[in-house]
Amino acid sequence: MSTVTTTPPAPAAGRSARNLVDTVFRARELSLVAALVALVGVTAVANSNFLSGQGVKDILLNTSILALLAVGQSAVVMTRNIDLSVGSVVGLVAFTTGDFLSADHSRGIVSVVILGIAIGAACGLINGLLVSFCRVPALVVTLGTLYVIQGIDYYLAHGRQINAVDLPPGLLDLGNGSVLGVPYLPLITVLIMLAMGFYLRSYPSGREFYAIGSSPEAALLAGIPVRRRVLAAYLLSGALAGLGGVLWLARFGTVVADSANGWELLVVSAVVVGGVAITGGVGSVYGATLGALLLTTIGSALVVLRVNPFWQQAVTGALLLLAISVDRVLALRVARLLRRRNVRRV
Repeated sequence: MSTVTTTPPAPAAGRSARNLVDTVFRARELSLVAALVALVGVTAVANSNFLSGQGVKDILLNTSILALLAVGQSAVVMTRNIDLSVGSVVGLVAFTTGDFLSADHSRGIVSVVILGIAIGAACGLINGLLVSFCRVPALVVTLGTLYVIQGIDYYLAHGRQINAVDLPPGLLDLGNGSVLGVPYLPLITVLIMLAMGFYLRSYPSGREFYAIGSSPEAALLAGIPVRRRVLAAYLLSGALAGLGGVLWLARFGTVVADSANGWELLVVSAVVVGGVAITGGVGSVYGATLGALLLTTIGSALVVLRVNPFWQQAVTGALLLLAISVDRVLALRVARLLRRRNVRRV
Protein backbone atom coordinates (compact mmCIF):
# COMPACT_ATOMS: atom_id res chain seq x y z
CA MET A 1 0.00 0.00 0.00
CA SER A 2 1.54 3.27 -1.08
CA THR A 3 1.29 6.56 0.76
CA VAL A 4 0.35 9.63 -1.24
CA THR A 5 1.79 12.90 -0.03
CA THR A 6 -0.10 16.05 -1.00
CA THR A 7 1.03 19.63 -0.83
CA PRO A 8 -1.21 22.61 -0.15
CA PRO A 9 -2.45 24.38 -3.26
CA ALA A 10 -0.46 27.36 -4.46
CA PRO A 11 -3.29 29.88 -4.01
CA ALA A 12 -3.49 29.05 -0.29
CA ALA A 13 0.24 29.62 0.04
CA GLY A 14 -0.11 32.90 -1.80
CA ARG A 15 -2.90 34.01 0.52
CA SER A 16 -0.82 33.05 3.54
CA ALA A 17 2.15 35.05 2.29
CA ARG A 18 -0.05 38.04 1.55
CA ASN A 19 -1.65 37.86 4.99
CA LEU A 20 1.78 37.76 6.61
CA VAL A 21 2.95 40.84 4.70
CA ASP A 22 -0.31 42.67 5.49
CA THR A 23 0.12 41.91 9.20
CA VAL A 24 3.68 43.21 9.24
CA PHE A 25 2.84 46.48 7.52
CA ARG A 26 -0.35 46.98 9.51
CA ALA A 27 1.90 46.94 12.56
CA ARG A 28 4.00 49.58 10.81
CA GLU A 29 0.94 51.84 10.45
CA LEU A 30 0.06 51.33 14.12
CA SER A 31 3.60 52.37 15.05
CA LEU A 32 3.07 55.60 13.09
CA VAL A 33 -0.09 56.27 15.06
CA ALA A 34 1.81 55.65 18.31
CA ALA A 35 4.60 58.01 17.26
CA LEU A 36 2.04 60.65 16.29
CA VAL A 37 0.24 60.37 19.64
CA ALA A 38 3.53 60.61 21.52
CA LEU A 39 4.62 63.67 19.53
CA VAL A 40 1.30 65.45 20.07
CA GLY A 41 1.32 64.56 23.78
CA VAL A 42 4.83 65.88 24.42
CA THR A 43 4.19 69.07 22.46
CA ALA A 44 0.84 69.67 24.17
CA VAL A 45 2.50 69.36 27.59
CA ALA A 46 5.11 71.94 26.56
CA ASN A 47 2.50 74.27 25.04
CA SER A 48 -1.20 73.74 25.72
CA ASN A 49 -2.19 75.91 22.73
CA PHE A 50 -0.91 73.19 20.40
CA LEU A 51 -4.17 71.26 20.77
CA SER A 52 -6.42 74.30 20.57
CA GLY A 53 -9.21 74.27 18.00
CA GLN A 54 -7.30 76.57 15.66
CA GLY A 55 -4.08 74.59 16.11
CA VAL A 56 -5.71 71.29 15.15
CA LYS A 57 -7.47 72.98 12.21
CA ASP A 58 -4.18 74.39 10.92
CA ILE A 59 -2.52 70.96 11.10
CA LEU A 60 -5.39 69.35 9.18
CA LEU A 61 -5.33 72.07 6.51
CA ASN A 62 -1.55 71.90 6.14
CA THR A 63 -1.68 68.10 5.87
CA SER A 64 -4.50 67.91 3.33
CA ILE A 65 -2.66 68.80 0.13
CA LEU A 66 0.48 66.86 1.10
CA ALA A 67 -1.62 63.78 1.92
CA LEU A 68 -3.52 64.12 -1.36
CA LEU A 69 -0.25 64.11 -3.30
CA ALA A 70 0.99 61.19 -1.19
CA VAL A 71 -2.06 59.12 -2.21
CA GLY A 72 -1.21 59.59 -5.89
CA GLN A 73 2.49 59.05 -5.30
CA SER A 74 1.73 55.78 -3.46
CA ALA A 75 0.23 54.24 -6.59
CA VAL A 76 3.39 55.10 -8.53
CA VAL A 77 5.81 53.87 -5.87
CA MET A 78 3.86 50.62 -5.49
CA THR A 79 4.73 49.86 -9.12
CA ARG A 80 8.44 50.34 -8.33
CA ASN A 81 8.57 53.82 -9.92
CA ILE A 82 8.66 57.42 -8.70
CA ASP A 83 7.15 60.78 -9.69
CA LEU A 84 9.33 63.79 -8.88
CA SER A 85 7.23 66.22 -10.90
CA VAL A 86 4.23 66.51 -8.55
CA GLY A 87 5.44 69.71 -6.85
CA SER A 88 5.95 71.42 -10.19
CA VAL A 89 2.52 70.29 -11.38
CA VAL A 90 0.92 71.81 -8.27
CA GLY A 91 2.68 75.12 -8.94
CA LEU A 92 1.74 75.15 -12.63
CA VAL A 93 -1.91 74.31 -11.98
CA ALA A 94 -2.21 76.78 -9.08
CA PHE A 95 -0.96 79.67 -11.20
CA THR A 96 -2.77 78.66 -14.41
CA THR A 97 -6.15 78.18 -12.76
CA GLY A 98 -5.67 81.37 -10.73
CA ASP A 99 -4.98 83.32 -13.91
CA PHE A 100 -8.00 81.64 -15.53
CA LEU A 101 -10.29 82.70 -12.66
CA SER A 102 -8.91 86.21 -12.18
CA ALA A 103 -9.65 87.00 -15.82
CA ASP A 104 -13.36 86.25 -15.34
CA HIS A 105 -15.01 85.68 -11.94
CA SER A 106 -18.11 84.24 -13.60
CA ARG A 107 -16.25 81.02 -14.40
CA GLY A 108 -17.49 78.31 -12.07
CA ILE A 109 -15.40 76.47 -9.51
CA VAL A 110 -16.30 73.14 -11.11
CA SER A 111 -14.79 74.24 -14.42
CA VAL A 112 -11.62 75.31 -12.60
CA VAL A 113 -11.35 71.94 -10.84
CA ILE A 114 -11.82 70.12 -14.15
CA LEU A 115 -9.18 72.34 -15.79
CA GLY A 116 -6.69 71.68 -12.99
CA ILE A 117 -7.22 67.93 -13.06
CA ALA A 118 -6.91 67.93 -16.87
CA ILE A 119 -3.58 69.79 -16.77
CA GLY A 120 -2.26 67.46 -14.08
CA ALA A 121 -3.46 64.37 -15.97
CA ALA A 122 -1.73 65.63 -19.14
CA CYS A 123 1.55 65.92 -17.23
CA GLY A 124 1.01 62.45 -15.77
CA LEU A 125 0.25 61.08 -19.24
CA ILE A 126 3.60 62.35 -20.55
CA ASN A 127 5.44 60.81 -17.60
CA GLY A 128 3.56 57.53 -17.94
CA LEU A 129 4.15 57.18 -21.67
CA LEU A 130 7.87 57.83 -21.34
CA VAL A 131 8.27 55.43 -18.40
CA SER A 132 5.94 52.60 -19.43
CA PHE A 133 6.10 52.53 -23.22
CA CYS A 134 9.44 54.20 -23.98
CA ARG A 135 11.06 52.44 -21.00
CA VAL A 136 13.01 55.47 -19.83
CA PRO A 137 13.93 55.26 -16.11
CA ALA A 138 11.30 56.98 -13.97
CA LEU A 139 13.87 59.00 -12.05
CA VAL A 140 15.25 60.51 -15.27
CA VAL A 141 11.84 61.18 -16.81
CA THR A 142 10.21 62.84 -13.83
CA LEU A 143 13.32 64.84 -12.94
CA GLY A 144 13.32 66.15 -16.52
CA THR A 145 9.62 66.99 -16.54
CA LEU A 146 10.05 68.68 -13.14
CA TYR A 147 12.34 71.27 -14.71
CA VAL A 148 10.31 71.52 -17.93
CA ILE A 149 7.09 72.21 -16.01
CA GLN A 150 8.86 74.73 -13.79
CA GLY A 151 10.16 76.50 -16.89
CA ILE A 152 6.66 76.65 -18.40
CA ASP A 153 5.31 78.01 -15.11
CA TYR A 154 7.91 80.77 -14.97
CA TYR A 155 7.27 81.62 -18.63
CA LEU A 156 3.53 81.97 -18.06
CA ALA A 157 3.99 83.98 -14.87
CA HIS A 158 6.49 86.55 -16.21
CA GLY A 159 7.10 87.70 -12.65
CA ARG A 160 3.39 88.15 -11.90
CA GLN A 161 1.51 86.74 -8.93
CA ILE A 162 -2.13 85.87 -8.31
CA ASN A 163 -3.64 87.65 -5.30
CA ALA A 164 -6.59 86.59 -3.17
CA VAL A 165 -8.50 89.77 -4.10
CA ASP A 166 -8.43 88.61 -7.74
CA LEU A 167 -10.25 85.36 -6.92
CA PRO A 168 -13.97 84.72 -6.37
CA PRO A 169 -15.06 84.24 -2.72
CA GLY A 170 -16.46 80.79 -3.51
CA LEU A 171 -13.01 79.38 -4.28
CA LEU A 172 -11.45 80.91 -1.17
CA ASP A 173 -14.28 79.46 0.90
CA LEU A 174 -13.43 76.02 -0.48
CA GLY A 175 -9.90 76.35 0.87
CA ASN A 176 -10.74 77.83 4.26
CA GLY A 177 -14.40 76.99 4.92
CA SER A 178 -15.75 74.07 6.91
CA VAL A 179 -18.83 71.95 7.50
CA LEU A 180 -19.80 71.12 11.09
CA GLY A 181 -16.43 72.52 12.16
CA VAL A 182 -14.42 70.23 9.85
CA PRO A 183 -12.56 72.03 7.01
CA TYR A 184 -13.42 71.08 3.45
CA LEU A 185 -9.86 70.22 2.44
CA PRO A 186 -9.34 67.34 4.90
CA LEU A 187 -12.76 65.95 3.97
CA ILE A 188 -11.83 65.93 0.28
CA THR A 189 -8.52 64.22 1.03
CA VAL A 190 -10.11 61.58 3.28
CA LEU A 191 -12.77 60.74 0.70
CA ILE A 192 -10.16 60.30 -2.05
CA MET A 193 -7.92 58.27 0.28
CA LEU A 194 -10.77 55.92 1.23
CA ALA A 195 -11.83 55.47 -2.40
CA MET A 196 -8.25 54.77 -3.50
CA GLY A 197 -7.60 52.39 -0.62
CA PHE A 198 -10.81 50.47 -1.36
CA TYR A 199 -9.90 50.21 -5.04
CA LEU A 200 -6.36 48.95 -4.44
CA ARG A 201 -7.48 46.26 -2.00
CA SER A 202 -10.83 45.18 -3.47
CA TYR A 203 -10.42 45.17 -7.25
CA PRO A 204 -8.17 42.84 -9.27
CA SER A 205 -6.82 45.77 -11.30
CA GLY A 206 -5.94 47.54 -8.04
CA ARG A 207 -4.11 44.51 -6.63
CA GLU A 208 -2.14 44.34 -9.87
CA PHE A 209 -0.26 47.47 -8.77
CA TYR A 210 1.19 45.43 -5.90
CA ALA A 211 1.99 42.51 -8.20
CA ILE A 212 3.90 44.78 -10.58
CA GLY A 213 5.92 46.28 -7.74
CA SER A 214 6.73 42.88 -6.27
CA SER A 215 8.06 41.54 -9.58
CA PRO A 216 7.42 43.25 -12.93
CA GLU A 217 8.69 40.20 -14.83
CA ALA A 218 6.42 37.78 -12.97
CA ALA A 219 3.48 40.15 -13.40
CA LEU A 220 4.09 40.26 -17.14
CA LEU A 221 4.25 36.46 -17.32
CA ALA A 222 0.99 36.29 -15.35
CA GLY A 223 -0.76 38.28 -18.07
CA ILE A 224 -0.98 41.59 -16.19
CA PRO A 225 -0.90 44.62 -18.54
CA VAL A 226 2.14 46.13 -16.82
CA ARG A 227 2.55 49.11 -19.15
CA ARG A 228 -1.08 50.15 -18.89
CA ARG A 229 -1.07 49.87 -15.12
CA VAL A 230 2.09 51.96 -14.81
CA LEU A 231 0.55 54.52 -17.17
CA ALA A 232 -2.60 54.55 -15.03
CA ALA A 233 -0.53 55.13 -11.88
CA TYR A 234 1.13 58.19 -13.43
CA LEU A 235 -2.22 59.47 -14.72
CA LEU A 236 -3.64 59.18 -11.22
CA SER A 237 -0.64 60.89 -9.64
CA GLY A 238 -0.81 63.73 -12.17
CA ALA A 239 -4.57 64.16 -11.80
CA LEU A 240 -4.35 64.34 -8.00
CA ALA A 241 -1.44 66.79 -8.29
CA GLY A 242 -3.68 68.90 -10.55
CA LEU A 243 -6.45 68.79 -7.96
CA GLY A 244 -3.85 69.65 -5.34
CA GLY A 245 -2.91 72.73 -7.37
CA VAL A 246 -6.51 73.96 -7.35
CA LEU A 247 -6.76 73.34 -3.59
CA TRP A 248 -3.43 75.12 -3.08
CA LEU A 249 -4.89 78.17 -4.86
CA ALA A 250 -8.05 77.96 -2.73
CA ARG A 251 -6.06 77.53 0.48
CA PHE A 252 -3.50 80.32 0.11
CA GLY A 253 -5.06 82.70 -2.42
CA THR A 254 -1.74 84.36 -3.24
CA VAL A 255 0.20 82.26 -5.75
CA VAL A 256 3.57 82.82 -7.45
CA ALA A 257 5.42 80.82 -10.09
CA ASP A 258 7.39 78.68 -7.64
CA SER A 259 4.49 77.49 -5.48
CA ALA A 260 5.08 74.04 -3.94
CA ASN A 261 8.72 74.22 -5.02
CA GLY A 262 10.61 71.32 -3.42
CA TRP A 263 7.47 69.48 -2.35
CA GLU A 264 8.28 66.46 -4.51
CA LEU A 265 10.84 65.21 -1.98
CA LEU A 266 8.47 65.93 0.91
CA VAL A 267 5.78 63.86 -0.81
CA VAL A 268 8.18 60.95 -1.39
CA SER A 269 9.27 61.18 2.26
CA ALA A 270 5.64 61.02 3.44
CA VAL A 271 5.01 57.95 1.29
CA VAL A 272 8.13 56.08 2.41
CA VAL A 273 7.76 57.04 6.08
CA GLY A 274 4.15 55.85 5.79
CA GLY A 275 5.28 52.33 4.94
CA VAL A 276 5.11 52.23 1.14
CA ALA A 277 8.37 50.49 0.27
CA ILE A 278 10.51 52.41 -2.22
CA THR A 279 11.19 49.05 -3.92
CA GLY A 280 7.47 48.66 -4.62
CA GLY A 281 4.87 46.00 -3.95
CA VAL A 282 3.89 46.81 -0.36
CA GLY A 283 2.23 49.58 1.60
CA SER A 284 -1.08 51.41 1.59
CA VAL A 285 -2.50 54.87 0.98
CA TYR A 286 -3.58 54.94 4.63
CA GLY A 287 0.02 54.64 5.75
CA ALA A 288 1.10 57.31 3.27
CA THR A 289 -1.56 59.65 4.67
CA LEU A 290 -0.33 58.95 8.20
CA GLY A 291 3.21 59.71 7.02
CA ALA A 292 2.06 63.07 5.64
CA LEU A 293 0.26 63.84 8.92
CA LEU A 294 3.34 62.90 10.94
CA LEU A 295 5.69 65.12 8.90
CA THR A 296 3.27 68.05 9.06
CA THR A 297 2.80 67.62 12.81
CA ILE A 298 6.57 67.53 13.32
CA GLY A 299 6.87 70.84 11.46
CA SER A 300 4.13 72.43 13.56
CA ALA A 301 5.58 71.02 16.79
CA LEU A 302 9.01 72.46 16.05
CA VAL A 303 7.46 75.89 15.51
CA VAL A 304 5.50 75.66 18.77
CA LEU A 305 8.60 74.51 20.66
CA ARG A 306 10.59 77.37 19.07
CA VAL A 307 13.09 75.04 17.49
CA ASN A 308 15.05 76.25 14.46
CA PRO A 309 12.93 75.34 11.39
CA PHE A 310 16.02 74.03 9.61
CA TRP A 311 15.84 71.05 11.96
CA GLN A 312 12.62 70.00 10.25
CA GLN A 313 14.58 68.99 7.16
CA ALA A 314 17.07 67.09 9.31
CA VAL A 315 14.25 65.24 11.11
CA THR A 316 12.54 64.47 7.79
CA GLY A 317 15.77 63.09 6.37
CA ALA A 318 16.39 60.99 9.47
CA LEU A 319 12.86 59.57 9.32
CA LEU A 320 13.33 58.78 5.63
CA LEU A 321 16.55 56.86 6.30
CA LEU A 322 14.93 55.08 9.24
CA ALA A 323 11.89 54.11 7.16
CA ILE A 324 14.01 52.71 4.33
CA SER A 325 16.12 50.74 6.81
CA VAL A 326 13.02 49.37 8.53
CA ASP A 327 11.52 48.40 5.16
CA ARG A 328 14.67 46.51 4.28
CA VAL A 329 14.81 44.68 7.62
CA LEU A 330 11.11 43.79 7.44
CA ALA A 331 11.44 42.56 3.86
CA LEU A 332 14.34 40.28 4.81
CA ARG A 333 12.49 38.90 7.84
CA VAL A 334 9.30 38.29 5.87
CA ALA A 335 11.27 36.50 3.15
CA ARG A 336 13.01 34.36 5.78
CA LEU A 337 9.70 33.45 7.44
CA LEU A 338 8.14 32.54 4.11
CA ARG A 339 11.10 30.30 3.22
CA ARG A 340 10.85 28.50 6.57
CA ARG A 341 7.11 28.03 6.12
CA ASN A 342 7.56 26.61 2.63
CA VAL A 343 10.27 24.21 3.85
CA ARG A 344 8.02 22.94 6.62
CA ARG A 345 5.18 22.33 4.19
CA VAL A 346 7.42 20.41 1.84
